Amino acid sequence: MPASTSTPQRLVTCWSTSREVGQRVPQHRAVIDAAQRAGVKLLAYTSLLHADVSPLGLAAEHQATEALLRASGLPHVILRNGWYTENYAASVPAALAHGVLLGSAGTGRIASAARADYAEAAAAVLTQDDQAGRVYELAGDTAYTLAELAAEITTQSGKEIAYKDLPEADYKAILLGAGLPEGLAALLADSDVGASKGGLFDDSRQLSQLIGRPTTRLATSIAPSIPKESL
Repeated sequence: MPASTSTPQRLVTCWSTSREVGQRVPQHRAVIDAAQRAGVKLLAYTSLLHADVSPLGLAAEHQATEALLRASGLPHVILRNGWYTENYAASVPAALAHGVLLGSAGTGRIASAARADYAEAAAAVLTQDDQAGRVYELAGDTAYTLAELAAEITTQSGKEIAYKDLPEADYKAILLGAGLPEGLAALLADSDVGASKGGLFDDSRQLSQLIGRPTTRLATSIAPSIPKESL
């Protein structure tokens, strides 16, 4: 990212999707260094909800990246995104097939939002002044438990879906058996356990304030995952 007359003044950098543990922070460091060399005026980093105190294993690399940003002196804003509702919507077909929604989140409340909500928030931040140094905790307006998610699937599909809470190791084993890679299965199981400890809950409504509208409802987000033949 060499400096030039076309250097972006403001830039969003998203959490790396690399599944190799220990590789994300070096990748993020490279982006920060490149942004400095290019003279970027504001870098927006998409972190994790309450990353500084989060019980989720994902938090460690976000904490390290946030520390790199602070040490760099690069003007930046932190967008600490909560869970994407699409992460759970992906479980709907299997829940319908087996009549049960599996997880390890207990009765933890999850304030998720749609990817589009978070993207809209990032765009809003980059078009507003005086954002450098700010930290936003972004989450959906309405939180739910996985039992309540199962109830919503039941309502929309007409098929009774129960929620079954599992120990982390058992849930991870089922995800592996379904064909998920080791790293992703471990991440999802750990994140559910983190949710049981309050790691995916926030009621500050900073997200809806940024985008100027309510966040996308759970029912709306999971509706596309309900097969038409179930309706």
